[in-house]
Amino acid sequence: MNTTRLEAFSDGVFAIATTLLVLEIKVPPPDTALGAELLQLWPSYLAYVASFVGIGTIWINHHGMFQHIVRVNGTLLLLNVLLLMLIAFLPFPTAVLAEAFHRGTDEPVAAAFYGGIFTVIGIFVTSMWWYAARGHRLLDPHLPVNKARQIERQFLIGPIAYAIATVVALIVPWLALLLFILLSLFYIWPRWGHESAPSHIGDPTTSREHSEGG
Repeated sequence: MNTTRLEAFSDGVFAIATTLLVLEIKVPPPDTALGAELLQLWPSYLAYVASFVGIGTIWINHHGMFQHIVRVNGTLLLLNVLLLMLIAFLPFPTAVLAEAFHRGTDEPVAAAFYGGIFTVIGIFVTSMWWYAARGHRLLDPHLPVNKARQIERQFLIGPIAYAIATVVALIVPWLALLLFILLSLFYIWPRWGHESAPSHIGDPTTSREHSEGG
């Protein structure tokens, strides 16, 4: 089967996950100094930005991957569903991270939990490409084999980088949170000007090299 329904379902889950993120930012209680209370919510704002940019980057790379994957089968559908399960779960570690920084306790655990989810997401996306590219089974036949292998190697950047940031989180959680944001910004930036630039969780290229469905 072609990839149309998979991509449509995936886009819906990505959209819902990004929307749910804002629900974790709670309205200040009544009879309080609104300005001060809004300022004190800054950990929630920061966690929201980190997760929104992170999910957005994953979505861009997911779209890029399916510029080259032109067919799907049951195994790839299952891998994609497991990936989407983690995407939909992201509002929870985002809330945990924000709450920990609000309280000023357990920040290392919260930041490591947050980074661990992104690490596993990176592993699933890498696995999707690895499975689709084995024997060129689900790829556009016009994609050169050496290019597919290059993409496969570049896929590993995401989970490795997030795994390193997760270890850093156990020691310096503030630095890890900054790394989470910078990783997304760094890897999303090349897509604006260079279609073939590598990215961290998904396909390093965005140019459509095929004319089949996808």
